[in-house]
Amino acid sequence: MEGHEESVTKHEQLLQHIEGLKIGTKISVRKLAKSLGVSEGTAYRAVKEAENLGIVITKERIGTVRVEKKPRNISDQLTFGDVVEIVEGHVLGGAEGLDKTLYKYVIGAMKIDAMARYIDAGSLLIVGNRENAHALALEQGAGVLITGGFGTSREVKAQADSLSLPIISSRHDTFTVASMINRAIFDRLIKKKIMLVEDIVASKPKVNMLKVTSNISDFDQLSIETGQYHFPVVDEWNRVIGIISRKNVEELSGDQSIEKCLTRHPITVGLQTSLASAAQIMVWEGIDFLPVVDRNRKLISSITRREVLQAMRDARNQPQMGETFEHLMWNGFAEERDEDGRLFFHGVITPQMATDLGTISHGVLTSLMTHAGLSTAKDISGGGDYVVDNLTTYFVRPVQIENPVMIRPLVLEMTRKTCKLEIVMTYQEHLISKVVMTLQSIDHA
Repeated sequence: MEGHEESVTKHEQLLQHIEGLKIGTKISVRKLAKSLGVSEGTAYRAVKEAENLGIVITKERIGTVRVEKKPRNISDQLTFGDVVEIVEGHVLGGAEGLDKTLYKYVIGAMKIDAMARYIDAGSLLIVGNRENAHALALEQGAGVLITGGFGTSREVKAQADSLSLPIISSRHDTFTVASMINRAIFDRLIKKKIMLVEDIVASKPKVNMLKVTSNISDFDQLSIETGQYHFPVVDEWNRVIGIISRKNVEELSGDQSIEKCLTRHPITVGLQTSLASAAQIMVWEGIDFLPVVDRNRKLISSITRREVLQAMRDARNQPQMGETFEHLMWNGFAEERDEDGRLFFHGVITPQMATDLGTISHGVLTSLMTHAGLSTAKDISGGGDYVVDNLTTYFVRPVQIENPVMIRPLVLEMTRKTCKLEIVMTYQEHLISKVVMTLQSIDHA
């Protein structure tokens, strides 16, 4: 156990040392290991951890460099360095400009004089082996991506180095690299839309906690100061060992230690846990409070159910950019009400929803039925948030692409905490599939 604590301490010392380096400092695993008296393996693990934290990046032809960590929501734009990775390219010149952000890309499929009108500073010209176009783009303040695996002249490379504008070569053709870049931008928009625990923690000023040596009076005082009733309990190394709440201390006196009454081995989350996952954990476990820890289970912060719900609702009010395949499929279904005011949905099975046999994918079918159930529960509850607790699907007959289908949810039972539904999909009055679904309310679970 002592050896484990020592290795953890060395790892943290290395991370702290890396964090203390000046922005732009080059980092060598060998030098890092030698200066702090650790093995190269330990130093390598610390550098990789620093990369995950966003304070270190590895640049082609430059090496590992200390950088300033950017907030997750600062920008959804790509840098030239990102483009190198996306298109599996290599840098021919101007490597010092890889950190620069590009705001658009231009495909050079025209004469030089016409091309000049579309190339602006900060853009990326995608073109083949046309050296005059390469030079023109650099003069205009743009980077260059050469497709087909071609290179360029020494003069153009020297020009790129002097202007710190990257010139990149990729083995892929123009259409492929444009598609790859477009897909990467689209994925960034989706990732930006998905909120993480980190987004809540970043706005919290400090974490309130108690030590394992604290007593009931310490709990009462902290509760009065903060207005909170749940606190993480940490040991001398700041590792979370339990949670204590008002319920745990109701019948105890002020000088008694909290060690014997805390809830041990609590469920925790990390900074990169999505808020949807955190909400589901709270529902399934019936809890309202989660400590946020790092890989060594050391306390970073804490989140409550109220904070998670509020953040999720705020996210839904933001502009919808970069939809997932699931949302794109569901957006093809129209919502209507029958004579009794109950929701039903209808749409057409598109080729993207099909298997290689031309029938609807079971995964897509389940996804559509789930969306219908969640929409119905939300409509009946007046806007409540739900997660799927149980789903039983009966596939009765296949449905082909371009067939119009109808989805009719029927609420079997609705309580404050749960909603049970039977959902039926039909094609021309013929039963395709039936689902029995149980949903749990996030708000009241």
